Amino acid sequence: MKIISKGTGINSDFGYVRVDSWNDETTKKIAEHYKAIIDLLGENTSREGLEKTPYRVAKAMQFLTQGYNSNPTEIIKSALFKEDYKEMVIVKDIDLYSMCEHHMLPFYGKAHVAYIPNEYITGLSKIARVVEAFSRRLQVQERLTMQIRDTIEETLKPLGVAVVIEASHMCMQIRGVQKQNSVTTTSAFTGAFNNAKTREEFIHLIGSKLI
Repeated sequence: MKIISKGTGINSDFGYVRVDSWNDETTKKIAEHYKAIIDLLGENTSREGLEKTPYRVAKAMQFLTQGYNSNPTEIIKSALFKEDYKEMVIVKDIDLYSMCEHHMLPFYGKAHVAYIPNEYITGLSKIARVVEAFSRRLQVQERLTMQIRDTIEETLKPLGVAVVIEASHMCMQIRGVQKQNSVTTTSAFTGAFNNAKTREEFIHLIGSKLI
């Protein structure tokens, strides 16, 4: 898919876009729909404050869903190194922002990801980029958790993978049940992390303040 980048936009050779970008033709089409929606809601899209809003929203939505232009497997492969290390590698407190596919409202929180290498490791930033690639799509938290786990499992073939996501959902906070302080936690494990002792070590470490 060809991406037309604006400003400081950069296209990567590894199949993913690392910065804000948008397609002019797509922006125009999305903006037309948002203009109609705003009008149907009873507002006047001709007034100064709303005149350019459909285009702003069109660009924002492309940013919020830019994960569709990313290839998480290629992200990991772009920094793959052979290393004789077989202890736990944890990247915790990864900021996460996504869009609930049911109401298209944001959910946000932290992802904690660990794996135990089996000959190969990947760059630490690539773990965060995999989280970003999957979260910048229309999602449900349960699927997001498994997609992160499965991509690391299938690409690195480690001794085990663990993923825990803690997130707050705007669809629960500002509409419907309106429970502002609720937090949803999901987890997914493979291999060595199915062992209770290893899993407990991971849970302990992601809750510890080591620095």
